[in-house]
Amino acid sequence: LWDVGLTVPAGSCTCLMGRNGMGKTTLLKCIMGLLPTASGDVTYDGQSLRHVGAERRAGLGIGYVPQGREIFSQLTVEENLRIGLSVRKQKRIPEQIFELFPVLKQMLKRRGGDLSGGQQQQLAIGRALVLEPKLLILDEPTEGIQPNIVQEIGDILLRLNRERAVTVLLVEQKLPFARRVASDFRIIDKGRIVASGAIDALTDGLVKQHLTV
Repeated sequence: LWDVGLTVPAGSCTCLMGRNGMGKTTLLKCIMGLLPTASGDVTYDGQSLRHVGAERRAGLGIGYVPQGREIFSQLTVEENLRIGLSVRKQKRIPEQIFELFPVLKQMLKRRGGDLSGGQQQQLAIGRALVLEPKLLILDEPTEGIQPNIVQEIGDILLRLNRERAVTVLLVEQKLPFARRVASDFRIIDKGRIVASGAIDALTDGLVKQHLTV
């Protein structure tokens, strides 16, 4: 990453885009404190996170859904969800998780590894939402997911963003999905932010220049 200047407006759904290997996941991991930064700063709600550990960032209200889901396959759905409660005073899984993902309530006692790919992605998002975050960061949540679950994930992100005022930072490669759910876009190319704006300003020219393989 080189001199990355990335602003995610409160209340927005900002989509970070770019070809493979351009630094998208690296940037998210730096924001979450999972990778060290040589210089620069990350600020959240006016507070510098430079010296704040990853576990404390979660406690500040930042939910993170990593690429590849990274659920605990040997733990049950309920145990996966309860992991997120460790940074909260409230020790009950919020009911909104089951309102958004009814399938998780049906499968509470099933091991995470026994779920389908789409169900695992719902579990990964649910685990992040247990924090009741103000900022939700997702790294390619539609990767390898069947179309009906992709549609459902899009609906849920729109609900969280528009009805519950959750700010969303999303890495996404699928243009139709990004155009549907995002309010803003940022394009990263070789570790630098090269274009940004409202999603309506994502022109075919920008797509061809920076996103087409």
